[in-house]
Amino acid sequence: MKNTVLTFAKAKEEKTKISMLTAYDYSTAKLMNDAGINSILVGDSLGNVVLGYENTVSVTMGDMIHHTKAVSRGAKDALVIADMPFMSYQTSVYDAVVNAGRLLKEGGANAVKLEGGKEVCPQIKAIVDAGIPVCAHIGLTPQSVNALGGNRVQGKTELAAKKLLEDALAVQEAGAFAVVIEAVPEKLASLITSRLDIVTIGIGAGNGCDGQVLVYQDMLGMFSDFTPKFVKRYANIGEMMTSAFKQYDEDVKNSSFPSEEHTYKIDDEIIEKLY
Repeated sequence: MKNTVLTFAKAKEEKTKISMLTAYDYSTAKLMNDAGINSILVGDSLGNVVLGYENTVSVTMGDMIHHTKAVSRGAKDALVIADMPFMSYQTSVYDAVVNAGRLLKEGGANAVKLEGGKEVCPQIKAIVDAGIPVCAHIGLTPQSVNALGGNRVQGKTELAAKKLLEDALAVQEAGAFAVVIEAVPEKLASLITSRLDIVTIGIGAGNGCDGQVLVYQDMLGMFSDFTPKFVKRYANIGEMMTSAFKQYDEDVKNSSFPSEEHTYKIDDEIIEKLY
């Protein structure tokens, strides 16, 4: 059964937790979908874990549409949310609506996600008014890494905590159906969750949120450049892949692969006629 924004609202009402993971390609999205994951985020984190950038700032609309297309083909039941990349919505309300529309029309997403609080509420409202569901994102907002001075925990002072709560209420008022809360103390995230009617999705925000999201390369040990404190390692797929690659390399170089079982046959008489 297809997960929708109504599914999210019902989960909030029934206090049922929501699972979300990032994905950037068809085969991974299909595996997640078959596992029962409620929502797949095509995150601009692809800048780090797929494209090798230092941050998400360099990700383009072309990148996001390309990867969203692939994911949407594999996620038949999961709600597909696509990140709006840096400068695709900050420049104007018009740009925000146009680019959000492209992620649905060209990319096949079911919803979009954008970073920010009160300052992006005009964009959220306009996108929602255009019939496009919006997931907001507050706390640590990676696209603002330069302004924030790095990837730091947010909302630790009274003033910062108050601003996060105000931002959460503002994006709800603007029409967002959910909000990601990243790198925020657990008690603050729980308070925000209790004050909102919409779903909260935590990443480094404790267990009090309505759902959780992780970058799948982090939780599978496939990305080792940096591992945040909040990541739980569910498997060491990265080590398994490296081991398999090494074995393949050895097999090729010692001529044990391909073996007879991996090769096609032809009648010897045909070959003899070619000499």
